[in-house]
Amino acid sequence: MKNLCLLTYLKKEFQTPTNKEQIIDFYDKATDDYRFWSKDLNMHFGYYIPFKTSLFTRDRMLNQMNAEVFKRLHIKNQKKHIVDLGCGMGASIRHGIANHPKLAVTGLTISPFQVEKGNELLQSDRGTILNRDYRNTFLKENSFDGAMAIESLCHSGCSKDALAETYRIIKPNTTFVIADAFIKKNYKQMNLLAKYTYKGLCDSWSLESLANINRVKKDLEDIGFKDIKVQNIWYRVAPSVLHVPFAIGGFILKKLFKKEPLKPESKQNLKGSFFALLSSLSMMNFGYYMITAKK
Repeated sequence: MKNLCLLTYLKKEFQTPTNKEQIIDFYDKATDDYRFWSKDLNMHFGYYIPFKTSLFTRDRMLNQMNAEVFKRLHIKNQKKHIVDLGCGMGASIRHGIANHPKLAVTGLTISPFQVEKGNELLQSDRGTILNRDYRNTFLKENSFDGAMAIESLCHSGCSKDALAETYRIIKPNTTFVIADAFIKKNYKQMNLLAKYTYKGLCDSWSLESLANINRVKKDLEDIGFKDIKVQNIWYRVAPSVLHVPFAIGGFILKKLFKKEPLKPESKQNLKGSFFALLSSLSMMNFGYYMITAKK
């Protein structure tokens, strides 16, 4: 009996964590590191507009990405309830309810840390974060006036299950907006450097895969979405990506100055940021897209 118990223990100890477990562990332990990237805790890249956003002010570009997503959701001055799929610490939610007085946003995340700390930061009855998987939300169908996903669906490879679940929970004639990185060709068709970059991105940020943009567009069509618009906005995103080496350098120097060790999750985050920079130099293989689709 003791040997059986020992074998069971060893099996659990050496079992490879699932992708979901890796994501939860990563965000539970590395979320605070994002404060160095964004004082507002935006966990995504930015959107640059000449003469409106500054190349040197990262948070301005990051919040502009939020603004662009809400603009495509057609919020205006109307009473609407949006769902944010993979909302992180709720930075996009806070931006939305601060700029749209009649808007309510429900965020979904599988990280208990983000649920607790994100709700503390919200401090509004128009915003809440739930501990839910966006592939199976347990929310009522036709509940929301739109959905958004900023650099979150990549954790599931922008799975058809996630897209179908989004279709189920939003109301007819409402909009779904995705802002994320995608690949333009299949892994086998990439050159060696692109394959190295792809694998580095997925391993560092616990991504199941980076989805092929053509496959995602077809999945949206098959599910029933209409008026699908796919826009490659890499040139808008690139200026914020160029902040990566400076952010990485500054973060490491800060840790060295305080004599604090780098957590494994922090190292993974820094590696992921490096590969994101590398991917921006391979435009034949990678792109950053804004997708809008109507139910």
